[in-house]
Amino acid sequence: MSLRLISTASLRTLCRRCPCRIKDPRLSFYMPTAQSLHTSPFVTQQEGNAMNVFDRQAKLLQRERAARNPDVAVFDYLKEEVGYRLADRINDIKREFKTGLDLGTGRGYVAKNVTDASLEELYMSDLSPSMLESAETPQDVKFTKMVIDEERKFPFENKALDLVISNLNLHWVNNLPGCLKEIYRVLGEDGVFLASVFGGDTLYELRSSLVLAELEREGGFSAHVSPFAEIRDIGSLLNQSGFTMLTIDTDEISVGFPSMFELMWDLQGMAENNAGINRKPHLHRDTLLAASAIYQEMYGNENGIPATFQIIYMIGWKPDPKQMGTQAERGSGQVSLKDLHKLDDMIREAGMEGRIKFMQDMTSDNKDKKD
Repeated sequence: MSLRLISTASLRTLCRRCPCRIKDPRLSFYMPTAQSLHTSPFVTQQEGNAMNVFDRQAKLLQRERAARNPDVAVFDYLKEEVGYRLADRINDIKREFKTGLDLGTGRGYVAKNVTDASLEELYMSDLSPSMLESAETPQDVKFTKMVIDEERKFPFENKALDLVISNLNLHWVNNLPGCLKEIYRVLGEDGVFLASVFGGDTLYELRSSLVLAELEREGGFSAHVSPFAEIRDIGSLLNQSGFTMLTIDTDEISVGFPSMFELMWDLQGMAENNAGINRKPHLHRDTLLAASAIYQEMYGNENGIPATFQIIYMIGWKPDPKQMGTQAERGSGQVSLKDLHKLDDMIREAGMEGRIKFMQDMTSDNKDKKD
């Protein structure tokens, strides 16, 4: 089968017709966001109050297959790196936690880096029993393994945990707001939630190459890369779930591959291949070869092709009523806001004795409030 390489002029023509974003200084156009993909009736199914985008049964089978692969450790490089970075953020919190949950532990990418200096007991959970069985465990920390579906009620009482961790797992959850509320429920007061998820710019090179190839060879395209959350949406979801003192940041990891086919092979080994409900059952060989040529032409170099993974890290705290400030009684102010410009003159007129009296009054007021 012969492959007709697409010229730069043809690529530019396709760019004008293709609703997808390509990060190239020569080619720039619009791509549907995660929200538009989530709400499109062509790629979603309604179940109760949740909009289902992913086939959870297919994702379970993918994880089971990946866990039983004899060479599974070869594909752990990305999740191990992100898991190490996430565990390092736990050590940055100057506090000892009694009980924690590693939600979607995978092969123990975060759990194996947890120490007894930060946690006493850890529950390790995953949707896949085989993945959970092969997970590495922490040293000097009591642990318990259990199978938990992130879309169902967690087997914990209210306020039972001090810490919940999730590493590159929540992007496959259909009802993400419901999952976050469940995490909020099991966390105790002043509990903390730390997580990492793939961001919206993950694999944009692969996404755009497949779209262009399908448009050129088949006259249309379908989603072959699952939609990911945008960083602005993460903050809104955490706030709606009740978390406060949010810290959200993003990082990009670029991995090199000889060609697009090695990238797709590694994604399958990570159990990160497509699990959309209305995913296309297969791609034509001609389309795959064209996508590989487009990928190399647009993003590649003499060493191969890059694949970008955008990682979003988030930290949210469950508020403790004891630590929340209280409002002063109405009318208790000593100085009107309209007289603030006179404050320097008032302090100068009061002299040193007035300043000392002011500090004593403030100290006595604080003691009365504590009593």
